[in-house]
Amino acid sequence: MRINILAIESSCDETAAAVIQNGKLLNNIIASQSVHAAFGGVVPELASRAHEKKIVTVVNDALASAGIPVNELDAVAYTRGPGLIGSLLVGTSFAKGLALAQGIPLIEVNHMQAHVMAHFIPERKPRLPFLCLTVSGGHTQLVLMRDMLKFELLGQTRDDAAGEAFDKGAKLLGLPYPGGPLIDKLAASGDPGRIRFPHTSMPGYDFSFSGIKTALLYMLKDGVAKSPDFIENNLNDLCAGYQHRILSMLMEKLKKAAEDHNISTIGLAGGVAANSGLRAMLQGEAKRCGWDVFIPDFGFCTDNAGMIAITAHYKFLEGSFSDLSAVPVASLGPDLAFGS
Repeated sequence: MRINILAIESSCDETAAAVIQNGKLLNNIIASQSVHAAFGGVVPELASRAHEKKIVTVVNDALASAGIPVNELDAVAYTRGPGLIGSLLVGTSFAKGLALAQGIPLIEVNHMQAHVMAHFIPERKPRLPFLCLTVSGGHTQLVLMRDMLKFELLGQTRDDAAGEAFDKGAKLLGLPYPGGPLIDKLAASGDPGRIRFPHTSMPGYDFSFSGIKTALLYMLKDGVAKSPDFIENNLNDLCAGYQHRILSMLMEKLKKAAEDHNISTIGLAGGVAANSGLRAMLQGEAKRCGWDVFIPDFGFCTDNAGMIAITAHYKFLEGSFSDLSAVPVASLGPDLAFGS
């Protein structure tokens, strides 16, 4: 028996669709939105309008490239949350309409759980129990997965996400949006020990990145007051020090959680997983601690429908379906409860 599932992701500014057949991902179609660059960040209203324009084309492309007619689908999966409510509404409404028209089940997917499940797309899959650090522009979380589709949120940011701290820091430095990758690039030529930033420690496994952002703001104000060329003359070292502090705070909590829970299978997910400094620091800790590390291909780290599809596949096997009464949710709360 072939199980064909169409998955739709529309939580932020990526309109994405994917088709999965018996657990094998057939494609992963993503339409990005360039309109936000001029505003220095994602504008929710513009994002939802772009989803409306692109979703039909993206879904048609996914079905066509998979060679699967719409009447051969067995279920439609969609991101219910968290995310921008307008963007989520577009994906949710489209998925409901298609499922209703075809008489097939709906599968709602928790976007953050899907980031963890992206590790199960490749042939080499993590052993359980599995500890995943998810780092993106909107979220920073430590999640423990003991069994398939069973998630325990150990810790998360109390304020800014790590990716958000990168982008906001880049803006303070005068770098264009999205600035996180530019900080990573400039940091490679800088000295992380020359300009030091404060280390913020939170209870348990939680994170806080607002303090380092504020420290950068006042450092730049003081530096520019003394020398108008302060940023230009110290840009690489500023990026190196700023990035090193953010990454060291991430690794501190990851290492603590791994030790406390005796976990040696470690995953990294989310858009910031592309950061070369973070990857290098993680691989270094892996050698010291004997970790088996998993990092999905970059296309499965950023927002994408492939991770929604693999989560939906396992939910389909469990018979975990949604219904037409489900509504999108911008924030899921601290326990990751729904969709599990």
